[in-house]
Amino acid sequence: MTQAQNKQTQDQAPLQPETKFAELDRDKANDWAEMVLKNIDIEFPNKMSLVYVDKSQIKSPKENFPAFYGCFDWHSSVHGHWVLARLLRTMPDLPAAPRMRNTLKNHLSKENLLQEAEFFARNEHKSFERMYGWSWYLRLVMEFETWDDPDAQQIRENLRPLERILQERIQTYLPLLSYPIRIGQHTDTGFALGQILDYARLIDHPKLIQLVTQRASSFYLDDQHYPVAYEPSGHDFFSSCWNEADLMRRLLPADQFADWLNAFVPDAKRQLTDGTIQPVTVTDITDGKLVHLAGLNLNRAWCLRSVAEALPADHELKVPLLNSAKQHLDSGVEYVQSGHYEGDHWLATFALYAITEDGTN
Repeated sequence: MTQAQNKQTQDQAPLQPETKFAELDRDKANDWAEMVLKNIDIEFPNKMSLVYVDKSQIKSPKENFPAFYGCFDWHSSVHGHWVLARLLRTMPDLPAAPRMRNTLKNHLSKENLLQEAEFFARNEHKSFERMYGWSWYLRLVMEFETWDDPDAQQIRENLRPLERILQERIQTYLPLLSYPIRIGQHTDTGFALGQILDYARLIDHPKLIQLVTQRASSFYLDDQHYPVAYEPSGHDFFSSCWNEADLMRRLLPADQFADWLNAFVPDAKRQLTDGTIQPVTVTDITDGKLVHLAGLNLNRAWCLRSVAEALPADHELKVPLLNSAKQHLDSGVEYVQSGHYEGDHWLATFALYAITEDGTN
């Protein structure tokens, strides 16, 4: 065994059952909140992937999106607001909490969100942010759904017009989607269906639950021998493989899920320890595409952990999955707050989700 192989084996020593994942400490949470507060008000640079049918539609980001105009693109602004909401709800004594509350109230006003809904309602925008941005908007809705706070409940009502439009868009689109989109970036179907299912269950929307369950089963239930070694590609911030597993653990009882996972990634035990599935390095954090790989570490972290938690208690993959999840989380968090906007406008979202969404809630 070479020195490098020996070091890798030591680094990947099995996680002890009592080992706990690190929680977000107060100082880091406040730092992330401050970063998001700054970024959601940065209007330029901005990437607006829009379809125009006439020149009167050509407007600035803030004119189009009075709520979600910052953070480089619409979806990043949405999940930046989710970071503020999650932190304010769970850590209300942060020093930045008063500014977080005021920003959420101002950005997510009734007037602003009505204008956003009117934008999405136009037929030429029916595929805008489909389904990645839609999913994050519904995740934002979830944060306010059960929050017992007067300001939060007002924002919850403000979110409803666009929420209804997205429900309709999803219910129109999914029956027409013949094949799942398997990609390491925004349009990956597995990620979106998992988020939409969580939302539908929380608000008790039987029709949407049934639709997502049916489409997920049709797309993925018979999948076998996923080519794990083909991931990642150079611009990935998602693992389509583990997004799919993270979705299916939501649908199947533990024993059935274990059987499905064994067929889907039959060599997982070896691949989790031989270097096939390991944290990746970002070669240039100032490159907006290459820094995606930092997000991949965090995406894998939450998926691997959620998959592990969904397996039977004595399953042989439980410890290797948790071990790999921790390694990916530790590696990914190191890239948050790099000081470069290319990653800083979105990575705190993935890090916070990886830390606070372990698949058991």
